[in-house]
Amino acid sequence: RTEQSAEKSSLQGIYVAGLRAVAGSARRQRRIGENCKKNDRITMKLHIYKYHGAGNDFVIIDNRSGNINLTDDDVRFLCHRRFGVGADGLMLLGSGEGCDFTMRYFNSDGPEGTMCGNGGRCIVAFASLMGIKKFEFQAIDGYHRAEILSQEGNRSLVRLKMRDLDSVTKFPEGYCLDTGSDHFVLFVDNVADMDVFHEGCKWRHDSRFPAGTNVNFVQDLGNELFVRTFERGVEDETLACGTGVTASSISAYLAGSKSYTREMVNGKEHIKFNIKALGDNLSVDFVHIGKESFRDVYLTGPATLVFEADIEI
Repeated sequence: RTEQSAEKSSLQGIYVAGLRAVAGSARRQRRIGENCKKNDRITMKLHIYKYHGAGNDFVIIDNRSGNINLTDDDVRFLCHRRFGVGADGLMLLGSGEGCDFTMRYFNSDGPEGTMCGNGGRCIVAFASLMGIKKFEFQAIDGYHRAEILSQEGNRSLVRLKMRDLDSVTKFPEGYCLDTGSDHFVLFVDNVADMDVFHEGCKWRHDSRFPAGTNVNFVQDLGNELFVRTFERGVEDETLACGTGVTASSISAYLAGSKSYTREMVNGKEHIKFNIKALGDNLSVDFVHIGKESFRDVYLTGPATLVFEADIEI
Protein backbone atom coordinates (compact mmCIF):
# COMPACT_ATOMS: atom_id res chain seq x y z
CA ARG A 1 0.00 0.00 0.00
CA THR A 2 2.84 2.38 0.82
CA GLU A 3 4.47 1.67 -2.55
CA GLN A 4 1.15 2.21 -4.35
CA SER A 5 0.64 5.47 -2.48
CA ALA A 6 4.12 6.65 -3.38
CA GLU A 7 3.57 5.72 -7.03
CA LYS A 8 0.21 7.52 -7.06
CA SER A 9 1.79 10.61 -5.49
CA SER A 10 4.55 10.54 -8.07
CA LEU A 11 2.08 10.30 -10.95
CA GLN A 12 0.02 13.13 -9.48
CA GLY A 13 3.18 15.22 -9.26
CA ILE A 14 3.99 14.55 -12.92
CA TYR A 15 0.40 15.35 -13.90
CA VAL A 16 0.42 18.66 -11.99
CA ALA A 17 3.80 19.59 -13.44
CA GLY A 18 2.43 18.88 -16.92
CA LEU A 19 -0.60 21.10 -16.31
CA ARG A 20 1.65 23.89 -15.08
CA ALA A 21 3.86 23.54 -18.16
CA VAL A 22 0.84 23.70 -20.49
CA ALA A 23 -0.58 26.67 -18.61
CA GLY A 24 2.79 28.42 -18.71
CA SER A 25 3.05 27.81 -22.45
CA ALA A 26 -0.46 29.16 -22.98
CA ARG A 27 0.37 32.28 -20.95
CA ARG A 28 3.56 32.82 -22.98
CA GLN A 29 1.62 32.46 -26.23
CA ARG A 30 -1.00 34.97 -25.03
CA ARG A 31 1.77 37.43 -24.10
CA ILE A 32 3.33 36.97 -27.51
CA GLY A 33 -0.04 37.61 -29.14
CA GLU A 34 -0.63 40.69 -27.02
CA ASN A 35 2.84 42.00 -27.81
CA CYS A 36 2.19 41.41 -31.51
CA LYS A 37 -0.74 43.80 -31.49
CA LYS A 38 -0.68 47.56 -31.62
CA ASN A 39 -3.40 48.99 -29.41
CA ASP A 40 -2.59 52.71 -29.37
CA ARG A 41 -3.61 53.61 -32.91
CA ILE A 42 -6.57 53.33 -35.27
CA THR A 43 -6.88 49.89 -36.83
CA MET A 44 -5.80 49.41 -40.42
CA LYS A 45 -7.33 47.09 -43.00
CA LEU A 46 -4.87 45.38 -45.34
CA HIS A 47 -5.28 43.21 -48.42
CA ILE A 48 -2.56 40.60 -48.12
CA TYR A 49 -1.24 37.76 -50.27
CA LYS A 50 0.37 34.59 -48.97
CA TYR A 51 3.14 33.07 -51.12
CA HIS A 52 5.73 30.39 -50.60
CA GLY A 53 8.96 29.59 -52.40
CA ALA A 54 9.84 25.93 -51.79
CA GLY A 55 8.00 26.07 -48.47
CA ASN A 56 9.65 29.33 -47.33
CA ASP A 57 6.47 31.38 -46.84
CA PHE A 58 5.72 35.10 -46.92
CA VAL A 59 3.02 37.69 -46.49
CA ILE A 60 3.20 40.14 -49.42
CA ILE A 61 1.46 43.52 -49.65
CA ASP A 62 1.21 45.92 -52.60
CA ASN A 63 2.53 49.25 -51.30
CA ARG A 64 3.12 51.10 -54.56
CA SER A 65 0.92 53.86 -53.15
CA GLY A 66 3.41 54.31 -50.31
CA ASN A 67 0.59 54.59 -47.76
CA ILE A 68 1.41 51.51 -45.71
CA ASN A 69 3.82 51.92 -42.82
CA LEU A 70 4.11 48.83 -40.65
CA THR A 71 5.66 48.75 -37.20
CA ASP A 72 7.75 45.86 -35.93
CA ASP A 73 4.71 44.82 -33.89
CA ASP A 74 2.56 44.78 -37.03
CA VAL A 75 5.05 42.53 -38.83
CA ARG A 76 5.34 40.18 -35.85
CA PHE A 77 1.55 39.95 -35.62
CA LEU A 78 1.05 39.23 -39.34
CA CYS A 79 3.83 36.60 -39.35
CA HIS A 80 2.71 34.92 -36.14
CA ARG A 81 1.49 31.39 -36.89
CA ARG A 82 -1.13 31.34 -34.14
CA PHE A 83 -2.32 34.92 -33.80
CA GLY A 84 -1.73 36.20 -37.34
CA VAL A 85 -1.44 34.95 -40.90
CA GLY A 86 1.75 32.97 -40.34
CA ALA A 87 4.94 33.40 -42.37
CA ASP A 88 8.74 33.29 -42.29
CA GLY A 89 8.79 36.93 -43.41
CA LEU A 90 6.85 39.83 -44.89
CA MET A 91 7.48 41.85 -48.07
CA LEU A 92 6.27 45.16 -49.41
CA LEU A 93 6.13 45.72 -53.17
CA GLY A 94 6.90 49.39 -53.78
CA SER A 95 7.48 51.87 -56.58
CA GLY A 96 10.99 53.03 -57.43
CA GLU A 97 12.91 55.23 -59.84
CA GLY A 98 14.94 53.53 -62.53
CA CYS A 99 13.42 50.11 -61.84
CA ASP A 100 10.11 48.33 -62.25
CA PHE A 101 9.50 48.00 -58.51
CA THR A 102 11.21 47.75 -55.13
CA MET A 103 11.31 44.92 -52.62
CA ARG A 104 11.42 45.48 -48.86
CA TYR A 105 11.81 42.35 -46.77
CA PHE A 106 11.04 42.08 -43.04
CA ASN A 107 12.01 39.18 -40.81
CA SER A 108 9.20 37.50 -38.90
CA ASP A 109 10.61 38.97 -35.67
CA GLY A 110 9.81 42.48 -36.95
CA PRO A 111 12.84 44.43 -38.24
CA GLU A 112 13.71 44.93 -41.89
CA GLY A 113 16.06 42.18 -42.98
CA THR A 114 18.67 41.44 -45.60
CA MET A 115 18.01 39.93 -49.03
CA CYS A 116 15.80 36.86 -49.26
CA GLY A 117 16.22 34.73 -52.38
CA ASN A 118 12.99 32.75 -52.09
CA GLY A 119 11.23 36.00 -51.25
CA GLY A 120 12.73 37.60 -54.34
CA ARG A 121 11.22 34.93 -56.56
CA CYS A 122 7.86 35.25 -54.81
CA ILE A 123 7.72 39.01 -55.17
CA VAL A 124 8.45 38.61 -58.90
CA ALA A 125 5.49 36.23 -59.23
CA PHE A 126 3.40 38.70 -57.21
CA ALA A 127 4.49 41.63 -59.40
CA SER A 128 3.32 39.65 -62.42
CA LEU A 129 -0.04 39.08 -60.73
CA MET A 130 -0.24 42.86 -60.19
CA GLY A 131 0.21 43.42 -63.93
CA ILE A 132 3.90 44.33 -63.96
CA LYS A 133 5.52 43.02 -67.15
CA LYS A 134 9.24 43.51 -66.49
CA PHE A 135 11.10 42.37 -63.39
CA GLU A 136 14.06 44.63 -62.70
CA PHE A 137 13.92 45.68 -59.07
CA GLN A 138 15.86 47.14 -56.19
CA ALA A 139 16.27 45.29 -52.90
CA ILE A 140 18.35 46.06 -49.83
CA ASP A 141 21.44 44.46 -51.38
CA GLY A 142 21.12 46.22 -54.74
CA TYR A 143 19.77 45.57 -58.21
CA HIS A 144 18.11 42.32 -59.30
CA ARG A 145 16.41 41.10 -62.42
CA ALA A 146 14.32 38.03 -63.03
CA GLU A 147 12.24 36.15 -65.55
CA ILE A 148 9.29 33.83 -65.19
CA LEU A 149 10.22 30.66 -67.04
CA SER A 150 6.82 28.99 -66.77
CA GLN A 151 3.50 29.26 -65.00
CA GLU A 152 0.90 26.64 -64.19
CA GLY A 153 -2.02 27.66 -62.04
CA ASN A 154 -0.75 29.48 -58.96
CA ARG A 155 2.79 28.10 -59.33
CA SER A 156 5.46 29.99 -61.25
CA LEU A 157 9.03 28.94 -62.02
CA VAL A 158 11.25 31.99 -61.53
CA ARG A 159 14.91 32.58 -62.41
CA LEU A 160 16.38 35.35 -60.25
CA LYS A 161 19.73 37.08 -60.63
CA MET A 162 21.54 37.33 -57.31
CA ARG A 163 24.37 39.66 -56.32
CA ASP A 164 27.96 39.19 -57.52
CA LEU A 165 30.46 37.77 -55.05
CA ASP A 166 34.12 38.68 -54.53
CA SER A 167 34.93 37.43 -51.05
CA VAL A 168 34.69 34.11 -49.24
CA THR A 169 36.16 33.47 -45.79
CA LYS A 170 37.34 29.94 -45.03
CA PHE A 171 37.17 28.75 -41.43
CA PRO A 172 38.33 25.32 -40.22
CA GLU A 173 34.67 24.26 -39.92
CA GLY A 174 33.26 25.81 -43.10
CA TYR A 175 32.79 28.83 -45.34
CA CYS A 176 31.45 32.32 -44.58
CA LEU A 177 30.07 34.43 -47.43
CA ASP A 178 27.49 37.10 -48.23
CA THR A 179 25.06 36.23 -51.03
CA GLY A 180 22.72 39.08 -50.14
CA SER A 181 22.56 37.81 -46.58
CA ASP A 182 25.36 36.46 -44.37
CA HIS A 183 25.76 32.68 -44.40
CA PHE A 184 27.95 30.11 -42.73
CA VAL A 185 28.15 26.81 -44.65
CA LEU A 186 29.15 23.50 -43.04
CA PHE A 187 29.45 20.15 -44.83
CA VAL A 188 28.10 17.09 -43.03
CA ASP A 189 27.78 13.37 -43.73
CA ASN A 190 24.09 12.91 -42.96
CA VAL A 191 22.06 16.10 -43.10
CA ALA A 192 18.73 14.26 -42.78
CA ASP A 193 19.53 13.32 -39.18
CA MET A 194 20.88 16.74 -38.17
CA ASP A 195 19.41 18.58 -35.20
CA VAL A 196 19.28 21.76 -37.25
CA PHE A 197 17.58 23.85 -34.57
CA HIS A 198 20.12 23.29 -31.80
CA GLU A 199 23.21 23.04 -34.00
CA GLY A 200 22.09 26.02 -36.07
CA CYS A 201 21.39 28.11 -33.00
CA LYS A 202 24.89 27.38 -31.71
CA TRP A 203 26.62 28.54 -34.90
CA ARG A 204 24.22 31.45 -35.42
CA HIS A 205 25.51 32.95 -32.15
CA ASP A 206 29.17 32.03 -32.63
CA SER A 207 31.48 34.84 -31.45
CA ARG A 208 33.05 35.09 -34.91
CA PHE A 209 29.75 36.48 -36.20
CA PRO A 210 29.01 39.60 -34.09
CA ALA A 211 25.77 40.31 -35.96
CA GLY A 212 24.82 36.64 -36.07
CA THR A 213 24.57 34.58 -39.24
CA ASN A 214 22.38 32.17 -41.15
CA VAL A 215 23.66 28.60 -40.93
CA ASN A 216 23.55 25.96 -43.69
CA PHE A 217 24.20 22.25 -43.28
CA VAL A 218 25.10 20.65 -46.61
CA GLN A 219 25.44 17.04 -47.72
CA ASP A 220 26.99 16.33 -51.11
CA LEU A 221 24.93 13.50 -52.61
CA GLY A 222 27.12 13.09 -55.70
CA ASN A 223 24.59 14.44 -58.19
CA GLU A 224 23.00 17.18 -56.09
CA LEU A 225 23.33 18.99 -52.77
CA PHE A 226 20.94 18.45 -49.85
CA VAL A 227 20.74 21.69 -47.86
CA ARG A 228 19.01 22.52 -44.57
CA THR A 229 19.15 26.05 -43.15
CA PHE A 230 18.72 27.73 -39.78
CA GLU A 231 17.62 31.30 -40.53
CA ARG A 232 18.52 34.34 -38.49
CA GLY A 233 15.42 36.46 -37.87
CA VAL A 234 13.16 33.42 -38.05
CA GLU A 235 15.37 31.80 -35.36
CA ASP A 236 14.49 28.35 -36.58
CA GLU A 237 14.90 26.05 -39.55
CA THR A 238 12.95 26.98 -42.66
CA LEU A 239 11.93 24.59 -45.41
CA ALA A 240 14.28 26.33 -47.85
CA CYS A 241 16.53 29.40 -48.00
CA GLY A 242 17.38 30.98 -51.37
CA THR A 243 20.46 32.93 -50.34
CA GLY A 244 21.44 29.87 -48.30
CA VAL A 245 21.39 27.41 -51.20
CA THR A 246 23.27 30.00 -53.27
CA ALA A 247 25.97 30.24 -50.60
CA SER A 248 26.01 26.44 -50.27
CA SER A 249 26.51 25.93 -54.01
CA ILE A 250 29.41 28.37 -54.23
CA SER A 251 30.97 26.86 -51.10
CA ALA A 252 30.60 23.34 -52.50
CA TYR A 253 32.34 24.41 -55.70
CA LEU A 254 35.22 25.94 -53.74
CA ALA A 255 35.42 22.80 -51.59
CA GLY A 256 35.96 20.67 -54.68
CA SER A 257 32.51 19.17 -55.17
CA LYS A 258 31.85 17.55 -58.55
CA SER A 259 28.06 17.46 -58.11
CA TYR A 260 27.51 20.07 -60.81
CA THR A 261 27.01 20.29 -64.55
CA ARG A 262 28.37 22.81 -67.04
CA GLU A 263 25.96 24.77 -69.22
CA MET A 264 26.40 27.52 -71.80
CA VAL A 265 24.23 30.56 -71.02
CA ASN A 266 24.48 33.60 -73.31
CA GLY A 267 27.89 32.48 -74.50
CA LYS A 268 29.29 31.94 -70.99
CA GLU A 269 30.01 28.66 -69.25
CA HIS A 270 27.94 28.35 -66.10
CA ILE A 271 28.46 25.95 -63.21
CA LYS A 272 25.06 24.56 -62.17
CA PHE A 273 24.14 22.81 -58.93
CA ASN A 274 20.79 21.13 -58.31
CA ILE A 275 19.62 21.52 -54.72
CA LYS A 276 17.35 19.38 -52.61
CA ALA A 277 15.63 21.33 -49.83
CA LEU A 278 12.94 20.15 -47.44
CA GLY A 279 10.26 22.20 -49.23
CA ASP A 280 11.12 21.63 -52.91
CA ASN A 281 13.95 21.47 -55.42
CA LEU A 282 16.02 24.50 -56.48
CA SER A 283 19.00 25.17 -58.70
CA VAL A 284 21.89 27.63 -58.63
CA ASP A 285 24.17 28.51 -61.53
CA PHE A 286 27.05 30.96 -61.81
CA VAL A 287 30.22 31.93 -63.63
CA HIS A 288 33.49 31.51 -61.71
CA ILE A 289 35.88 34.20 -62.91
CA GLY A 290 38.76 33.35 -60.57
CA LYS A 291 39.63 32.67 -56.92
CA GLU A 292 36.68 33.88 -54.81
CA SER A 293 34.94 35.91 -57.54
CA PHE A 294 31.63 34.85 -59.06
CA ARG A 295 29.41 36.60 -61.60
CA ASP A 296 26.02 35.98 -63.22
CA VAL A 297 24.77 34.14 -60.13
CA TYR A 298 21.22 32.86 -60.62
CA LEU A 299 18.73 31.15 -58.32
CA THR A 300 15.89 29.20 -59.97
CA GLY A 301 12.89 27.69 -58.25
CA PRO A 302 9.14 27.80 -57.67
CA ALA A 303 7.01 30.65 -56.33
CA THR A 304 3.45 29.73 -55.40
CA LEU A 305 0.42 31.83 -54.50
CA VAL A 306 -1.35 30.22 -51.56
CA PHE A 307 -4.24 32.66 -50.93
CA GLU A 308 -5.21 36.30 -50.63
CA ALA A 309 -7.31 37.85 -47.89
CA ASP A 310 -8.32 41.00 -46.05
CA ILE A 311 -7.11 41.43 -42.49
CA GLU A 312 -7.52 44.18 -39.91
CA ILE A 313 -4.60 45.03 -37.66
